[in-house]
Parts: sequence; C-alpha cells; structure tokens
Amino acid sequence: MSNQNNKSALATLVTVFFFWGFIAASNSVFIPFCKTYFNIDQFQSQLVDFAFYGAYYIGALLLFILSGSIKKDIMNNWGYKNGIIYGLLLSAVGAFVMYPVTAGAEQGQTGVFYLVLIAYFIVALGFSLQQTAANPFAIALGDPKTGSHRLNLAGGINSFGTTIGPVVVSLVIFGSASWSTDELASMIANNEITLMTVQQLYLGVGGLFLAAAALFYFSKKLPALKSETAFEPANKARNLLIVLTLIIVGCFGYIFSTYSGNTEVTEDLEHTRLMVLFIALFAVIAAVFVANSSATKKPEGWGAMKYPQLVLGMLAIFTYVGVEVTVGSNLGELLKQEFENSGLNALGLPVLNDSQLGSYISLYWGGLMIGRWVGAITVFNPSKGLKKALLIIVPYIAFGVIILVNSIKYSFSTDEILFFAICIAVQIGGFFLAKDKPVQTLKIFSLLGIIAMLIGLFASGNVALFAFISGGLFCSIMWPCIFTLSIAGLGKYTSQGSSFLIMMILGGAIIPPVQGKLADVFNIQSSYWIAVICFAYLLFYAFRTKTVLDKQGVEY
Repeated sequence: MSNQNNKSALATLVTVFFFWGFIAASNSVFIPFCKTYFNIDQFQSQLVDFAFYGAYYIGALLLFILSGSIKKDIMNNWGYKNGIIYGLLLSAVGAFVMYPVTAGAEQGQTGVFYLVLIAYFIVALGFSLQQTAANPFAIALGDPKTGSHRLNLAGGINSFGTTIGPVVVSLVIFGSASWSTDELASMIANNEITLMTVQQLYLGVGGLFLAAAALFYFSKKLPALKSETAFEPANKARNLLIVLTLIIVGCFGYIFSTYSGNTEVTEDLEHTRLMVLFIALFAVIAAVFVANSSATKKPEGWGAMKYPQLVLGMLAIFTYVGVEVTVGSNLGELLKQEFENSGLNALGLPVLNDSQLGSYISLYWGGLMIGRWVGAITVFNPSKGLKKALLIIVPYIAFGVIILVNSIKYSFSTDEILFFAICIAVQIGGFFLAKDKPVQTLKIFSLLGIIAMLIGLFASGNVALFAFISGGLFCSIMWPCIFTLSIAGLGKYTSQGSSFLIMMILGGAIIPPVQGKLADVFNIQSSYWIAVICFAYLLFYAFRTKTVLDKQGVEY
C-alpha cells in the first residue's frame, strides 16, 4: 500500500476507536442515572461495567476456544476488515435491542435494568470483535516499528469520544437544565424523565454503527489484511481460562441470586457479597500465577503463557483497565452522595445530582485524551526541539478542547481550571522524565497514580476532587506501554499473546463492582483504596517486567 492509502485507511479505521470511547465513557453518566431510576445500590449500578467489559473477555475467549477447536484462527480467516464489519453489525443489534427491553419501563423496575445489561452486553460483544481486529490492523498499516504510535493516535481519537460522550449523554437524558437532587428524583418518580430518551439515544447509536459498517464495507482504500502468523494451540491455557470463567460466573451468579425476591438486606449479607466478589477477584490473580508457575516448569500446552512478561502483563492490563474504569465510574456517586445530612458530599463539596455530573466525568476521561494526544506526537516525526515544545503545548490545547466541549452545558470555575492545569503540569513533567521509554513511563505514571489516589483519600474539597480526576491523566499512556512490554520477545506467539491481553479487559468488569460493594459496606471515599492497590501493582509490574526482559536479552 502507498503511504497516502495508508493514511486514508487509518482515517477510516479510527472511527471505531471513537465509538468505543463514546459509549464506554457514557457509562459513567448512565450508571448514576440507573441507580436513581431503578432504585438500585452502588454494586448493582456497577454491573453496567460488568456487562460491558465482561463482554470483551467473553468475546475474546470464545474466539480463542473456537479457533482452537477448528485449529484455525477465525479472525485471521475473516480478515481484519470483515472482523470489524461483523463487530459493528453485532453492536448495532445490541443498540436496537435497547428499545424493546425498555419499552414502557417505569421508575423502580429493577427487572428492566437487567434487560438493559443484556443489551449492553451485546453492544460490547461487538466491540470485542472490533477491538481484536482493529489493534493489529492499525499496526499492520505501515512500518511495525511505528505501530505503537498509530495506536496512540487511534487512542487519541478514542479519548475524544470519551470526552464528549458524557456531555452528549447527559444532555440527551437530562436536557440542558441542571435540576436539584430533589427535583430530579421527583421528575423521575413522576415519569417526567423516562427511558424514552435512552431509547432514542441508542436508536441513533445503532444507526451510526450501521453507517460505520457500510463505510468499512464499501471503502476501496481499506485492505482486508490478515496476519501471517500461524495459529498456535494452547490447551492448558484454554482449560485454565474456562475454569476461571466458571468461578467468576458462579460468584456473580450467587450475588445476583441474593438480590432476587424479598431477601432482607442485612450487614452480614453485605459482607458475604463483598467476600464473594473478592473470591472472583483473587481467582483472576491466582489463575495468572498458576499459569506463570506451571508454564515455567513445563511450557508445553501453555502457548504464549509460557512467557512471564505476557502473564505479568495480563494482570497489568487487568488492573490498568480496572483502575481506569472504576475511578471514573464511581466518581458520580462520590460527588452526589450526601455525607451525614450535611448538604455536602464526602469531599466536603456541594452535593451534585445526576444531571450535573457529566462535566466532571468528561474532565476525567478528557485526561486520558490529553495523555494520548501527547503520546501520538511521535507519529508526526517532529524535530527534537519542536517535540519538547509540543509536549508542553499539546496538553493545554487538548484541555481547551475539553473546556469548549463542556461549554455546551457547563462552564468550569477559574479555580477548577487552575486545579486541573496544575495536574496537567505534573503530567507534562512525567513525560519529560519518562523520555518515551515504556518501563520508565510506567514507573513514573504508576507512582503519580498512587500519590493522586492517596491525596484523594486523605484530603478534602477541590484538592481531593482533582486528585481523583487526575487519575485519567496518569492512566492515559499506560495501555501502549503495557501492551508493548507484554508481547516483547514472543515471536510466533505474538498474535495469541495479544488475544490474551484483550481478554484481560475483564478488569473493567470486576474491579468496579468490587469498589461499588466496598462503597455499600463502608463508604464511597474509602472505597478508592482499591485504586491505590491497582496502581501499586502497575508499579511492581514496571520493575518486574524490566528484570524479566533483561534476563531474556529482549529489546524493548
């Protein structure tokens, strides 16, 4: 392909990255709305993330199992282009299913909420197909050495979707007015705000999925592209993942059963639910260590899992996606939950309602956009001096875009702009210290993430709020770093290793519900300790994977 055609193909490809960001970030507005509308607790509201990110895991796992049974890579057989088209069509089905499952639903009908989760699951199942095809597709559209930069560029477009998603969805559901908490509850109770707006939103989204599928199908400049790597079976890895899936399904199935009927909610029951959630979480961690230990002794049948950098990277992707999603998804509850009838939330700030949350959530996800725009600078091969200038200028241009997008509904105060500008300055310092080195980048940004979460836990007011919001800035650049380090030195197992990493998006399905239940049992602010633990593992991973790769003599 010519360079011009590559650029045209990449421009077409990044449309799906935008969709993922738009829908994923919109969850953070949809979650608190569902909690109010369906009268559910914080754990139940986080099941939106469980359905959404769990579908990524199930989709990638099914592809892996089916490919193993026919001894042929199904995605490679389709070609990346067709894989994306099939994924878009499946997502369109899920979006259209949202209409009939919510038809006639009224406030407090929890059963309808579970039907909404099924529709969400189908949308994300389509995203799983798209993600599995689109990441290697972006790398294949040019020199493999610059593949990570194209992923950063695509990630920047993805993050633009995450920035405008919360604002658009907030406008669609609540309109331009910022209702008080009591007014909003009253309007929902009187069916003045109904799920009809959600139905209309997803009919529109479904139409956009179909339009994107048509764009891909009829695009002459977008090649089919297939991987040249032969399919490598890994029966032991497959069996371990099936057992892990059964444990997770069993744990969440039990918890779902305790929400049915007229079960009395007691303190003991809440603690039992939390314990079962931790069993699911520890099952993932145990599976990773079992794979690492067994494959070290006898690598046959483990496929890519015989490489410790991949196994450690799987848990890193799990914790990274988990912390990125959980900080944003629980942010709404943090800002709207009143603390001891004080009229203030846990941070000592005025209590917000569902219609006012979109801008702060947009700011959180906008932090990811800022970091990814900076990460994409290398794609354009600037000179050394220009690159240094862009490292300072681009983040604040991106911040200006965030402010502009939010001005549709909300204007940030001077103090809020100043607080976030300081957070961006810290991120810029991190980029200068990291010098484009993946291990160094992970070390610095994991440490900054830990510090930010601790400040959020122990401080109050805007200092605590913007410490939590800055989590988006520090998560922003982690995906390409972890991905690059995890598949380094895998050789013929690179494609399979990539599939295992995509499965570990599962972290977004398990960690937010765990935090949600911690918030139910303790309180919302202290539940952010789980974010500290996630960032701490990522810091450990940065040190450990460097040791592993150096021992193998692998360049990274």
